[in-house]
Amino acid sequence: MSECGGRGGGGNSSSDDAEDEGGGGGGPRAKDVIIPAKPPVSFFSSRSPVLDLFQGQLDYAEHIRRDSEVVLLFFYAPWCGQSITVRAEIEHAASRLSDQVLFVAINCWWNQGKCRKQKHFFYFPVIHLYHRSFGPIEYKGPMSAVYIEKFVRRVMKPLLYIPSQSDLLDFLSNYEPGVLGYFEFSGSPQPPGYLTFFTSALYSLKKDYLGTVRFGVITNKHLAKLVSLVHSGSVYLHRHFNTSLVFPKEVMNFTAENIYKWASENRETLFQWLQPHGGKSLLLNNELKKGPALFLFIPFDPLAERHPLINEITEVALEYNNCHRDQVVERLLQHLRQVDTPMSQSLAPEPSSPLPDTSLTAALPCCNTVVLPQGHSFSRTHNICELCVNQTAGGIRPSSVSAPQCSFFQMAATLDSFYLKEQTFYHVASDSMKCSNFLTSYSPFSYYTACCRTINRGGVSFIDSEQGIFKTPGTAFSSLKKCEATTASSVPHIEENRYLFPEVGMTSTTFTGLSCRTNKTLNIYLLDSNLFWLYAQRLGAPSSTHVKEFATIVDVKEESHYILDPKQVLMKFTLGTIGSLLRA
Repeated sequence: MSECGGRGGGGNSSSDDAEDEGGGGGGPRAKDVIIPAKPPVSFFSSRSPVLDLFQGQLDYAEHIRRDSEVVLLFFYAPWCGQSITVRAEIEHAASRLSDQVLFVAINCWWNQGKCRKQKHFFYFPVIHLYHRSFGPIEYKGPMSAVYIEKFVRRVMKPLLYIPSQSDLLDFLSNYEPGVLGYFEFSGSPQPPGYLTFFTSALYSLKKDYLGTVRFGVITNKHLAKLVSLVHSGSVYLHRHFNTSLVFPKEVMNFTAENIYKWASENRETLFQWLQPHGGKSLLLNNELKKGPALFLFIPFDPLAERHPLINEITEVALEYNNCHRDQVVERLLQHLRQVDTPMSQSLAPEPSSPLPDTSLTAALPCCNTVVLPQGHSFSRTHNICELCVNQTAGGIRPSSVSAPQCSFFQMAATLDSFYLKEQTFYHVASDSMKCSNFLTSYSPFSYYTACCRTINRGGVSFIDSEQGIFKTPGTAFSSLKKCEATTASSVPHIEENRYLFPEVGMTSTTFTGLSCRTNKTLNIYLLDSNLFWLYAQRLGAPSSTHVKEFATIVDVKEESHYILDPKQVLMKFTLGTIGSLLRA
């Protein structure tokens, strides 16, 4: 979104030198005629929740700002088209937050106002936020009400309070890099270092308006131990694939600037949100120079409490980069799957008491994929079921093992139970996923979970824009259906996983860790299709579609351009096959 230029016009306009009234070349010149600027008028209505200082009273704005905790200053030029457009967005955000945030609009164009005399803006509109004495924090994101409100809320609460293990897993499994501070509040209303850590979160928003680093605070010593924090005032940077770090107080001064600098220099990024600026932005071009890029256009609501599709993309990114099958990453993946699928929450129950240090690597079920043989009436589909062995209290406790492994006999018993229950488990095909729990036949201490879907033999289609042909790199679930019943004599086939069965010497061909098995690392970028669908269309998306979801891979070096078939639903199972296009 382009802005209006700030300088160059001035509040007054003067005419050209007047011609001599007599028209003679040597006659006297008339005096310059100066047309005074019209007095400013209110930009916002009197009923608006926004305080409008249309005479540019910057001094008054500074005065009332000191009495409010959070203040938004909206600097505008009344003639600017963008200022006029954003006015409605500011009013909408103010209508939702005016009881907590002071919204002030200032005419910074009138030549006699103090704002014009003291500020030197080169574009309009400009949004500044203040949190008490900290600021200004300039907002540079999309000028829409939902994005503005989201940013204001992050300024209001720059720290996320982490009270439980579930909240800790939510924080660590998020796609944004996370910084955690541990502070004990029992002996002091404000522990040493807390204000500095609080300011570092605001400083991060000031330096990066996208808010790509999340800041959280832990007050429970048991939770703090789960992330290796023992002493109050220590700060932890979570990283998925490299060693997580603790802020080195012995090397760096504990300041807000140093905490942000340390976090930004050492953070890991699973994928990146892009917000191109204007129709001629070079942002996408600069990112394409870094290597093969996967662009995902999804409709995004920044105010939504849950983002299931974002969680699925996070799962894909974690699996894609999980080269060494890290146990912490596996635990976070399991947590994400529980969040996305509430029916499977029983797979890893959360104890009420704090868990030991190994809790992040525990409670993982042992799972295998079962492919059922096909009947003649279902020749165009493969029936797929994910079979998981889950230990209960009477058997092996999840917290007592370091890896989610089960023996061949356990899986064989589970398969036997599944085979016996098969006829009662499946009925007619439908559009929903079917999940059930059954006790195994051979152990009273274990049960298994079977989740079944129907996948299309054709799989995911990509269009090669260079050759104009379709490519099918793998298979993915095209719809969620129950597995159909098979004949009693048919024997299901188990696709063994080397991670779950280390004694089986077969090479893994799964999507997990694919970034390390190919010489082309895929960079993942997300764009809000509600704002940037024009870019999707330029990359091959249809102009008219009911759901604005689109995926494409662009490899400039290889001059390759792949487009996800618009008929395919953008979901985890389709995304999981994309990286195979770039195998070495």
